[in-house]
Amino acid sequence: MRRSGFEVLVRPFLSIRLDGDFTVGYLPLVTPSPELHQANVPRLKRSWQVRITSWDWQTISLILGIKALLLIFAVQSISTREILTRGWLEIWNQWDAMHYLRLAEKGYSATGEERVSLAFFPFYPWLVRAANLAARNVHLAAFIVSGAASVAAGLLLQRLARLDESRAVARNAVWFLFIFPTSFFLHIGYTESTFLALTLGCFFAVRTNRWALAGLLGACAGLTRLNGLMLVPALAVEAFLQYRATRRINWEWLWIGAVGLGFLGYLWLNHAVAGDPFAFTSIQSEHWFKKLTPPWVGIREVYLRTTGGNAIEGLHELFFIGLLFVFLIWSARRQRLSYATWIACNLALMTSTTFIISVPRYALTLFPIFILMAQSCTQRVLWLGIVSVGSILFLGLYMGRFVAGYWAF
Repeated sequence: MRRSGFEVLVRPFLSIRLDGDFTVGYLPLVTPSPELHQANVPRLKRSWQVRITSWDWQTISLILGIKALLLIFAVQSISTREILTRGWLEIWNQWDAMHYLRLAEKGYSATGEERVSLAFFPFYPWLVRAANLAARNVHLAAFIVSGAASVAAGLLLQRLARLDESRAVARNAVWFLFIFPTSFFLHIGYTESTFLALTLGCFFAVRTNRWALAGLLGACAGLTRLNGLMLVPALAVEAFLQYRATRRINWEWLWIGAVGLGFLGYLWLNHAVAGDPFAFTSIQSEHWFKKLTPPWVGIREVYLRTTGGNAIEGLHELFFIGLLFVFLIWSARRQRLSYATWIACNLALMTSTTFIISVPRYALTLFPIFILMAQSCTQRVLWLGIVSVGSILFLGLYMGRFVAGYWAF
């Protein structure tokens, strides 16, 4: 049989098989048959099924279960009339969440009452705005972003802990994170879950020697919170630990500098909106009375609050400051130096201001403390029960006050 000119055309080809082998040769230049295409579909489906089933569904179920219980408890803690008036999503739109949702809807402004929003970093509102394209409800979009980030944070914390600890300790670290007294902030329109996921991803990347990824995640963290800058000294210490182990310089450590690009982006945003890259500092001073000062000045101010009109609030702030100092010393003795550096730098940032506020909430981003709690309680059932019950009780207290419109850190 005589073939047409099209049928006898051949070309070099590179055939790559799924097992990683390859061959070089010649094939007729023809279109693959529909039957061959259909034969690959089941294999692709099986590939996705394998990936999905390989996820840590036990940890994901734990996080989603706690999330559902918290939302149900919060709804039950306020009146039905208020729920019907405001909606179950809107009851979480309190304090800083209002600023983030306003930024997601309208963006930044240099004038009027909305100028105060310049004090809030842009990465989280940008994510909410992107999610809102599909959700069509900014409150729901905030829950979607924070919900996804909280699951990512839990999975990353477990994987990071597993580099040094047993499976039981790693799982308990996730448990203590999600029952922490202020952990409800991980599920609502705040930056906590997003920033924590980026931070954990950054540390996990450097622990597994993926410095470029760490630089990218660190830059996003720097666009999310001022605390992102504290990743620079922590990652520098991690680089030192690696150098001490190998006695070799890794030029990929230069990716640590990318972390600062996030904060530079925030300064550029201030300049673009208000004409001053440090406009946020004056806003912090005017609205929250926050100025840079030595830590002992701020801690003394918190102590004075315990004797004044905000005695309860001051006591909680002072207690968590003392608790974090204990964790800092504990971490320096039991964990990697980079973990203790992360706690120390953040604690210094929290307290180096004339008006210390939200320490219980900011403690959520100090992931080494949850690993320490798991280390001490995993083999001690009594301590596990005491710490868990105490944490859950204060979680209920803080969350109930928050949805009722009171300040709850």
